[in-house]
Amino acid sequence: MYVPEPGDMTTYSAVLQNRAFRVLFGTRTLSILADTLRIVALSLLVYAATDSPALAALAYGIGFLPQLLGAGLIGALADRVRPRRLIALGYLAEAAVALLLAAVPMPVWAALALVAVAALITPVFNGAQNALIAATLHGEAYVLGRSLANVASSLAQLVGMAGAGLAVATLGGRRAMLLAALGHLIAAAWTRLGLTDMPAVGRADDKSLTAASWRGNVALLRDRTVRRLLLVQWLPPAFVTGAEALIIPFAAGRGFPAGAAGWLLAAIPVGMIGGNLVVGRLVGPARRERLVPALIALMGLPCLAFAAPVSWPPLIGALAVVGVGFAFGLGLQEAFRDALPEEGRGQAFGLLSTGLMTAQGLLPALAGLLAEALRPGVVIALLGAATLLTAGGATPRFVRRQHRREQQQGTGDGGRDDQVEPLLLA
Repeated sequence: MYVPEPGDMTTYSAVLQNRAFRVLFGTRTLSILADTLRIVALSLLVYAATDSPALAALAYGIGFLPQLLGAGLIGALADRVRPRRLIALGYLAEAAVALLLAAVPMPVWAALALVAVAALITPVFNGAQNALIAATLHGEAYVLGRSLANVASSLAQLVGMAGAGLAVATLGGRRAMLLAALGHLIAAAWTRLGLTDMPAVGRADDKSLTAASWRGNVALLRDRTVRRLLLVQWLPPAFVTGAEALIIPFAAGRGFPAGAAGWLLAAIPVGMIGGNLVVGRLVGPARRERLVPALIALMGLPCLAFAAPVSWPPLIGALAVVGVGFAFGLGLQEAFRDALPEEGRGQAFGLLSTGLMTAQGLLPALAGLLAEALRPGVVIALLGAATLLTAGGATPRFVRRQHRREQQQGTGDGGRDDQVEPLLLA
């Protein structure tokens, strides 16, 4: 376990010296590449079979909404099973899905149903991974680890999108799907051979898995601090994703040249990479927390330009700035981890990713419906204004004095609200 010495300026290379994090980092990056390839290949196969843009879009996003059901039914499993076993089994399940899609002829509805069912385990899988990272890295090393994971995720998605199109064009959809399955199989073997077999942190009780999952999610959402930290990590990215979903019709409606929409869509992940590197490595912990509202505002403010008659090159810069603002999450990482009960961290991290995926799945649909009545540029600006409103509710303030005062007064009752020190969202 890597723990920086007091006063040590933690670096990315130092974080990567931790073997467990290195394995989790490498396997997750490989998995994102494989997932992107599978999603693009499936979407293209569905479109080729049906000639339906709606079904192709459904194939692209079919894995998002079922995660909400998975978190409610089996979310507690993330803390009940040894993490190495659970993570390896998750990769094997993803490999099996890709293999079935590649090798077994099936109707479109069956292929979509298979992907949807497989998505039920995603919250458990992601929760176990993130909880293990939280248990492995501490202090500034944990924040830098999250920063590095964000950068790798953005790069993997960029490379995956470009490589997926090339792979499908070169190999065909089904062979590309086999390549995705191979990526997941390698990730599973890497996990099994590279991670230490650590014990599960949660305890199985006499309640059913579903009852325990429901009870755990309710307890997390009833905790004021956890709930606010969840909402502030869910809403701004969801609003921006809704705006991002309108880029193509916006560019077409404004008469931008062919290819302009691609440049606009690529700007956000490029900005995300830069923002995570700068905020993660060059900004200290206290300032990083204070920057949370400003960075969220940075996500929303540039979107207002889409309601004005601005040409497309300046809008590329505006969207890159939006991407930089995504680094706001680094200022909340330690606070969120410290707010969680140790035996329920896996489920809590699963709930975090599930809510994020659900919100990012719903907002594009809602934005599309709104764009039927208003111009896409106006809707993008409105979503930017909504993001700005969330910045106002994300002002961090330290509550250590209040916590100590309550303890001195004997008001602390062991509840989660009284145990959280780092920050509270006003």
